[in-house]
Amino acid sequence: MTHPAILSHIQTQPLLRARAAGQHRVEVSPDLGLTTVEVVTESAGVRFPNGELLRWEAIEEINSSENNCFVIEDSEPRKIQLFSEFTNRLYSLMPTRAAPTMLVSGIPMHRIKGTDPYRDTLEKIKTVKPVVGYVLDTATGLGYTAIEAAKTADHVVTIELDPTALEIARLNPWSRALFDNPTITQRIGDSYDMIEEFGDQTFTRIIHDPPAFRLAGHLYSGKFYAELHRVLRRGGRLFHYVGNPESKSGGSITRGVMRRLREAGFSRVARRPRAFGVVAFR
Repeated sequence: MTHPAILSHIQTQPLLRARAAGQHRVEVSPDLGLTTVEVVTESAGVRFPNGELLRWEAIEEINSSENNCFVIEDSEPRKIQLFSEFTNRLYSLMPTRAAPTMLVSGIPMHRIKGTDPYRDTLEKIKTVKPVVGYVLDTATGLGYTAIEAAKTADHVVTIELDPTALEIARLNPWSRALFDNPTITQRIGDSYDMIEEFGDQTFTRIIHDPPAFRLAGHLYSGKFYAELHRVLRRGGRLFHYVGNPESKSGGSITRGVMRRLREAGFSRVARRPRAFGVVAFR
């Protein structure tokens, strides 16, 4: 399958530098940093190996937008941005120097200050290593957690509330394994409700990375934690992303989360500040 080029200002900067320097050939990534191809600069624009010409005006448009990624369709750039009538939120793909993040109503869904979305995902995964057996990922987003967990797990079930988020993920080159890997099963719905469909002790690992407390307080509730405890196998581990433990709100939420996890039956609950969350054991 041939994928359309996905570009951001990070990819257009070397193109503009090449034009200024009079270079006729330059390496550029057509998939947000995963691979590179050689393109030819012409008076009208840049010619990709498949023959597609991206005009200089389009390149300058992309270059002027620091918070957006663009899909190239019929040689024209289109922002990867969709409005969800289901949640009444705007979703978009935001570039970084590594994997992109998703903005939901302007809020990044990964840590990007002092890190990047891929390293952020690795820190979460590290808290429950070894990642083995059946894994539950309660919030798909761009699918990075599910993709990383599937590298060693027998199977991963990942749940996404809003289908619009998956439409954004389908356009993200870093999310392709979410749709191609048979080890990953996608479910659409609210994890709060769908957790009841799983049998007792189904999962060996759970990665719970919910939206902010103010957006999804029910996913921080004692009732939901009791369900997480029920579906987790004995000896299993849960990682719960909470947010910056050094912030006033993050510290307060973390204390409440740890208390409710203990009340739900988890035998040991410990902070994991590098991953901005806590780990709980059954």
